[in-house]
Amino acid sequence: MERPVLPLGAPRAERADAVRNRRHLLATAREMLAEQGGADRLTMDALAARAGLGKGTVFRRFGTRAGIFQALLEDDERAFQEQVMAGPPPLGPGAAPLDRLIAYGRARFAFMLGHREIARATLDGSQSVPAGSETPLSRTHIRMLLGQLRLGGADLDMLAVQLTAALDGPLLLYLSASDLTEAAAGIEERVARAWQDLVQRVCRP
Repeated sequence: MERPVLPLGAPRAERADAVRNRRHLLATAREMLAEQGGADRLTMDALAARAGLGKGTVFRRFGTRAGIFQALLEDDERAFQEQVMAGPPPLGPGAAPLDRLIAYGRARFAFMLGHREIARATLDGSQSVPAGSETPLSRTHIRMLLGQLRLGGADLDMLAVQLTAALDGPLLLYLSASDLTEAAAGIEERVARAWQDLVQRVCRP
């Protein structure tokens, strides 16, 4: 089975009580987000009170409010990566490389749209726009799939960079807030179709 590079890394060894606290805090944060319908109201104080833990425990675990959302996003990224590495085809192994490439883009767009509020809440003032950074898994995975296709003398490394930019870069940068809130389902399908069209044209024999 192929194993793309995992940019998030393996979690460092922790005491059992610290692991339990982390899981409890993340589960509590997800409950609060679902109930409140957005990220704005989730604070360190509110999370500590709801979880029944001291505020110091929350600060030691996450550092800042943005750290809570970063941990949530990384948790979901790991689950997404597992689907790519070992889930059912065409996203997971077992499908033709072009089908996997199309499926990856569709799944990644859906992931990004579904996590747009959490991604923006990870900002702590040191970053400008969360959607401006590339996802390392994307380039690694796209490059691997391109290598399985017969693309002649194409520069596969640079092609992977450009496809990654098309996939991860513009989506949350250039879609307006009204686009995302009022017609997210339609936009997701339009962007997914555009990705499929782009990939099929690029990979045409």
